[in-house]
Amino acid sequence: MAELRTEEEQVQAIKDWWKKNGSSLLIGIGAALAIVFGWQAWQNHQAQERAEAANQFTTLLTAFSTGDEDSNSTVEFVAESLREEHSDSAYAIYGNLVLARQQMMVESNPEAAVESLKWALDKAADYKALSLVIRQRLAQAQFAAGEHDAALETLGDASEAKSFAAVFSELRGDILLAKGDTEGAREAYLAAREQGPSRGGDLLELKLSDLGVGEGA
Repeated sequence: MAELRTEEEQVQAIKDWWKKNGSSLLIGIGAALAIVFGWQAWQNHQAQERAEAANQFTTLLTAFSTGDEDSNSTVEFVAESLREEHSDSAYAIYGNLVLARQQMMVESNPEAAVESLKWALDKAADYKALSLVIRQRLAQAQFAAGEHDAALETLGDASEAKSFAAVFSELRGDILLAKGDTEGAREAYLAAREQGPSRGGDLLELKLSDLGVGEGA
């Protein structure tokens, strides 16, 4: 009887514990399951988003390589779709780089390229090397659009230019020369020479020669 009573007491203790804690336990289990399944659903959604963005980017590249009028419109449409639907994706950044190239080289519309590159630069803030590439192209587009001061500001805002230092300095010299600042251009070209190979050593030396600076200077 003592043993039975003990078992009955144990059963009753379990019942009492369940009455007291059962609801909170179920809630905890439910929350844990929700987190697990929610995480899996989020991962699946992210994978689907990446796949969709990749497909759109492939379409954009195919259209860009074709190069006819209809394809140019496709590039613009897909780049805009990537901006709107996958703005946090690297595909959107690269898509707008392709669009900017089309706007510069095919459409001769540097003003439009400036806007595309500004968007890309903002989104590429966490990618230092890519940001430098975009910054260079943005400054070139601003230069082509006659926005000389804006182009100089774009170059000046670059941090840790490293391998791009010579390219930036030469481009800065081009812009200053266009503004009529020959002394500033000369200093920028000399800096580019010191910083290492830029877009073309012979061309840089020709620019310096035009400003009265020889190779030994």
